[in-house]
Amino acid sequence: MKKLIVILCVLSVSFVNAQAFIGNTDNKFQIGANFQDNATGINVSYDYGLGENISVGVIGAYALGVKEELDASFGDRFDIKGRFNAHLGSVLNVDENFDVYPGLNLSLKNFGGHVGARYFFSDGFGVFTEAVFPIAKYKTNITNPAHYIYNQFVVNIGASFNL
Repeated sequence: MKKLIVILCVLSVSFVNAQAFIGNTDNKFQIGANFQDNATGINVSYDYGLGENISVGVIGAYALGVKEELDASFGDRFDIKGRFNAHLGSVLNVDENFDVYPGLNLSLKNFGGHVGARYFFSDGFGVFTEAVFPIAKYKTNITNPAHYIYNQFVVNIGASFNL
């Protein structure tokens, strides 16, 4: 019984030290899955804190599961984005392990926005989810359905790591 109490105390201390966004020089790496109409894939992102509530980053994604009738090329399946995030976790003050971050992104396919949330279980590991949507598409007269990959509403979910 004493061992169990000691283990619980150690774990609770590690949870107290976790923070979702610490501000300037914060480094986050995320890897996860993305889901959209007619495709699923993987994404990898990196965010760097510039200030108390601001970060910039890059995200790359590749669609693996694409319906055959789309006949998607590599260019259709791949996207890379630069992004800007406004971290509201400290403003909302829900929990220091929780962060909500709306933002804007500029990709190979569109100018868009996103809303995400992270929750850290420990100092180095957490989970995230994001909703990504286009605001202005570069090509408006799309005739090939494969061009809609990453040019539509996308949901990302996965693991987040402090670097």
